[in-house]
Amino acid sequence: MEQSLEFFSQEIEFTLDKEDSVRNWILFVVDSYGKKVGQINYIFCSDDYLLELNKAHLQHDYYTDILTFPYAPAGVEELISDIYISIDRVKDNAQSYELPFQDELHRVMIHGALHLIGFDDHGEEAKMVMRAKEDQALAQRNFL
Repeated sequence: MEQSLEFFSQEIEFTLDKEDSVRNWILFVVDSYGKKVGQINYIFCSDDYLLELNKAHLQHDYYTDILTFPYAPAGVEELISDIYISIDRVKDNAQSYELPFQDELHRVMIHGALHLIGFDDHGEEAKMVMRAKEDQALAQRNFL
């Protein structure tokens, strides 16, 4: 299967800066873990849109910055997923953490890819490992 990593927006107007460079960076990070992308779609949306997905699919009635839906059947090596990201939440988090919007967006984007690779963030130790993996991946961006 040819690798495909695409970016879309749903119910909002949003265009990802440096799309080709971001795509190449994510593909590089995934490859560094010995994985391949089959088809990953990043869908940028609003808080309200993601809240409805969170309620419908996870029965969670709260805002979140990202939902990752892995679709690869057992035994398939390629990563196949839709990754939904709330641009509203990313903006708010960037402001709260006093970070540039692009840095927070890239962190959330790579967070979704890391989930697909097999990392989770349930529990304090897992959160620390996930944050370290995010930081490592962010340090590998060569397009800024």
